[in-house]
Amino acid sequence: MKVLVINCGSSSLRFQLLDIRRVEADEKLLVKGLIQRIGEGESSASCTTADGRSFNLEENVPDHKRAIEEVFNLLLKSGTLRSAAEIEGIGHRMVHGGEHFRESALIDAEVENAIEECCELAPLHNPHNLNGYRAARELLPEVPQVAVFDTAFHATLPERAYLYAIPYETYTKDKVRRFGFHGTSHRFVSERFAHIQNDPERSRKIITCHLGNGCSMSAVDGGESVDTSMGFTPIEGLVMGTRPGDVDPGVLMYLLNRYDSDVAKLDALLNKQSGLLGLSGSSNDMRDLIQKREGGDRRAGLAVEIFCYRVRKYIGSYMAALGGADAVIFTGGIGENAVEIRAEICEGLQSLGISLDPDKNRATLGVEAEISIPASPCKVWVIPTNEELLIARDTVRCIRKT
Repeated sequence: MKVLVINCGSSSLRFQLLDIRRVEADEKLLVKGLIQRIGEGESSASCTTADGRSFNLEENVPDHKRAIEEVFNLLLKSGTLRSAAEIEGIGHRMVHGGEHFRESALIDAEVENAIEECCELAPLHNPHNLNGYRAARELLPEVPQVAVFDTAFHATLPERAYLYAIPYETYTKDKVRRFGFHGTSHRFVSERFAHIQNDPERSRKIITCHLGNGCSMSAVDGGESVDTSMGFTPIEGLVMGTRPGDVDPGVLMYLLNRYDSDVAKLDALLNKQSGLLGLSGSSNDMRDLIQKREGGDRRAGLAVEIFCYRVRKYIGSYMAALGGADAVIFTGGIGENAVEIRAEICEGLQSLGISLDPDKNRATLGVEAEISIPASPCKVWVIPTNEELLIARDTVRCIRKT
């Protein structure tokens, strides 16, 4: 089954075409690509095939419908499709499923309406995700389409983990609770680890660390998320590229008073000016900060230190929540590639059963490998995430189920 995976943002669209014959057995990436600056006058569209050939289209892309058309044009130009009719399913990344969705869903009118209701919970993402779906539906109305939600993996959180200690009515009336995000990534690496360990029952307790420009962690017990670091929004939890993670809510009230209740200014501060960028004053890119630290930049070094400290604290808290862990998994751009960061995070965790092998750690860059010593009771793994593959798999599963 040829499946097109679409991740639609406000002014960009990422896509992959995969051929899924048998889920987790016969899967092939055919092409991946990106359309940028949708609606901005000077758009660009490009793709790269599995054998390394690249194709570009320089077209004005005024809206998402035209963007989907350009995706089809690129697929035809690359030779990976003879016609758009070869596409048998389309999978869409949907950021927020609220409490409506505990798993991926074949999109019909009822599902579309439920996703629309969640737009107030993710106003910067869900409307654009829906735009991508509607544009694809208009162009290929007979092709089944599936929504795969970032929040769905965390729908198994117990009340003790997802409720905030504020008046209960804020949950029942205003939907305020921990939802968690990056669920497709946490689910992919936890399922991959179960496959590596030949554990079809997914009985192990693991801590997954998705570390990139956005960062989150999850405590996974028996294949189910039982706690996660992001909350009602993706701001909570770990230090990120431009988001602060955990912060005293009193600070926000104090800043609102300082800024004369300018909510827009506070929103920009929390989402675009904080995290590694805010601490360092120079960059949100961990590679830059490591280099600056080596050159003696104190604030860059402080940003890296705080980043690692926060992850280390969460590992400890999730060890307590799980009653111990069988493995810690690193994924995401930083988790998969930043050797120094993995080492600093795990430093001092021997009492929790975590001991890295320095040579294995240094040798592991963007590949799947165990990086702990053989005697480590809690294994440490690097597993590259592949959210698009998980979306494609769920698309096939949903279509075949019906």
